[in-house]
Amino acid sequence: MYAPRRPSRSDHVPVRTVRYHLRSWGTPSAARPPLVLLHGWMDVSASWQFVVDAMAEERFVVAPDWRGFGETDGGAVDNYWLPDYLADLDWLLDHVALDTPVDLVGHSMGGNIAMQYAGVRPQRVRRLVNLEGFGMPARQPGEAPARYGQWIDQLKKLHRGEMAMQGYPGPDGVARRLMKTNPRLPQDKADWLARHWAAEHTQADGSTRWAILGDAAHKVVNANIYRVDEALALYAAITAPVLSVEASDDSLARWAGDYTLAQFHERLKAVRDVRSVRLPDCGHMLHHDQPERVAAQIEDFLR
Repeated sequence: MYAPRRPSRSDHVPVRTVRYHLRSWGTPSAARPPLVLLHGWMDVSASWQFVVDAMAEERFVVAPDWRGFGETDGGAVDNYWLPDYLADLDWLLDHVALDTPVDLVGHSMGGNIAMQYAGVRPQRVRRLVNLEGFGMPARQPGEAPARYGQWIDQLKKLHRGEMAMQGYPGPDGVARRLMKTNPRLPQDKADWLARHWAAEHTQADGSTRWAILGDAAHKVVNANIYRVDEALALYAAITAPVLSVEASDDSLARWAGDYTLAQFHERLKAVRDVRSVRLPDCGHMLHHDQPERVAAQIEDFLR
């Protein structure tokens, strides 16, 4: 099994009405700001271990489990809203950085949150690295009635137990699922990650199953349609230099329909200081596929 080179520590801090799990590496220093790593949808903070291990320099790194993921509870809700993540991040930075601007890295959903947060609180972000955080396809106001209906229908399905997360007989099954989703993930890393991505639970009949550490309510669509004009206004308010990192595999083409990388690049023009790079031989989970290259890109940019 994969052996971490830099073991992490765990802490729990109160954030609004939720008890947040924070994973950290290294020691806080007055000489360098904290490096804050934000994981994506249906992922966990431990997912950053491979990148932290690949970093050339020792520094203080913090990664939260977003609400409803990993070891952070969801607060007994039946759906999740993007503005909550923005407020949660602000609370978390109060805890780990006080008034010091941080270096912020986000993957996928975490990249989207980082980009929006940097527009809301530009003074709190020194540098920003966005790993495959493309935003969402544009929606039209005429889609709103059907969208609200879809949201209500999915809430009912959730409460009927029809959207429950899949369970596995053991961590080996979880590892196989991770490798099926990402064929580039090697066995040793899949085995290690499986024990952080899922946990053993006792069923009503006394048997045990390994369940993914993600609230099924995350699968309920957002009721509100995605507004590109709002996203662009947030991008334009970012003052930190931004590095946008893409994988060589075009993951956007597989899920976003008519929304393309070219359109995302057009949106990035709203950011005043941005550069883009594409990493070879990796897919959407580029921090698993190429942790050394991702770490090098992050460290070079933050210097």
